[in-house]
Amino acid sequence: MTLQQEIVGNAMQMAVVNLRPGQTVYCEAGKFLFKTANVTMETRLSGPSGNGGQQAQGAGSGGGMGGLLRQAMGTAMQVGQRVLAGESLAFQYFSAQGGEGTVGFAGVLPGEMRALELDGTRAWFAEKDAFVAAESTVDFGIAFAGGRTGMSGGEGFILEKFTGHGTVIIAGAGNFIDLNPADFGGRIEVDTGCVVAFEEGIQYGVQRVGGLNRQGIMNAVFGGEGLSLATLEGNGRVILQSLTIESLANALKKAQGGDKQGPTGGLFSTHAG
Repeated sequence: MTLQQEIVGNAMQMAVVNLRPGQTVYCEAGKFLFKTANVTMETRLSGPSGNGGQQAQGAGSGGGMGGLLRQAMGTAMQVGQRVLAGESLAFQYFSAQGGEGTVGFAGVLPGEMRALELDGTRAWFAEKDAFVAAESTVDFGIAFAGGRTGMSGGEGFILEKFTGHGTVIIAGAGNFIDLNPADFGGRIEVDTGCVVAFEEGIQYGVQRVGGLNRQGIMNAVFGGEGLSLATLEGNGRVILQSLTIESLANALKKAQGGDKQGPTGGLFSTHAG
């Protein structure tokens, strides 16, 4: 059952979702805007199970104290992953009662929103602040890229992962740019803060900007990009954003009389406090 939704607005978009009876949508805490009176709202620590947002009650989950313990441990693991990723601790679930209902959601920064349709064949990965809302038939997970490149890459290597069937709504800053690395020789290199989401099959990594030589230091210090770029390789959809959170924060700080980045780029700070 496809989620009926409409993305409205310009500089700060929002998603208006029309819920049919028996249909459930969930969002990260803080992304809800409004709802009609016949839509119920429930806050849970557990994520969706892919079967309408309800925890499985069959033989797999078991009964009695054993089933309750397994369910509690599963919830604790989900919460622990979200804490490590810096995500919200809870999800809010919305269901229409006695007829159709309407719910509104939005991101937290000025920019675009996008509805992605999952058919069960490919997962989607998104940066850790992109998720807004999804059908309860879409599973939300945390993907840790890990490894040496993940540790050196910093931001972006804790990702949100969406699997299953249905609609998931994401948001980003500025305008969206849709690319396929296959159209550019199979690989693109971007600012680490520009990546919003990409399909399963795209390889995401981090590389150093130049070598540890004069030009490499010039790129890092005066170019304002730091020491790393994100790399995206393969054949699949990639969504980038034209505004990074860091550049927005620096612009606001500069307007308030401070300049976090300073004339020598992102490695040094001239903020006077």
